[in-house]
Amino acid sequence: MDYGHPERAERLAADYAVGTLRGGARRRFERLLPAHPALAAATADWSARLQLLAEQVAPVEPPPHVWATIQTRLFGAREGVAGRVAAEAPTTDRGRAGPLRFWRGLSAVALAASVVLGVMVVRPVPEAAPIVVVLRSTPEGVELVKTGFVASVSADGRALVLKPLAPVEIDAAHALELWAVPKAGAPRSLGLIAAGDAPTTVTRANLLADTQAFAVSLEPSGGSRTGKPTGPIVSAGGI
Repeated sequence: MDYGHPERAERLAADYAVGTLRGGARRRFERLLPAHPALAAATADWSARLQLLAEQVAPVEPPPHVWATIQTRLFGAREGVAGRVAAEAPTTDRGRAGPLRFWRGLSAVALAASVVLGVMVVRPVPEAAPIVVVLRSTPEGVELVKTGFVASVSADGRALVLKPLAPVEIDAAHALELWAVPKAGAPRSLGLIAAGDAPTTVTRANLLADTQAFAVSLEPSGGSRTGKPTGPIVSAGGI
């Protein structure tokens, strides 16, 4: 299976992030992440989106009757009465009641711990939000490419997802190339941009290092042959 295919990577990453990818499929997906940059970038992107939504939901403290209901279902409605009877029983009975109360108490502690763990899984420790850069069409680019782009860079600067605002339409003799523009010196190529409406994923260390903007240039098919932009800049956006 081609896990680098953008649409497939997006779909799998979405299922993983929202929790609908389960069991063996989820474990297999986690083993694939280190070897497939497209999957890793898509997963980071979806996790960041869901984290922003989760941060907008206020935590809700369960009311006391919820815990009472749990205790009743686990140990019976007359647990309190049984406890008092056991305490007043002869020594021989008390020997049996003691371990029973111990294991029931241990079960209650384990239940509480599992509830807390579930809340922690649903509401993970907040991570830094990704950096979003809008690349607007330049005056020259409006005549050449009929769309702008949105770049989402992970907070650690290791992954970038570039999405067109409309399907990219370009003839076979040309290609669009993405560049990281530093404060000084020559731009760095981040690769070619996918045609159509598919996102382009870039995984590279220190994407934001000494970068003040991203730009898209029109190049010959296959990209620039010089390592620098050779055609017009059709879209650009500052960080």
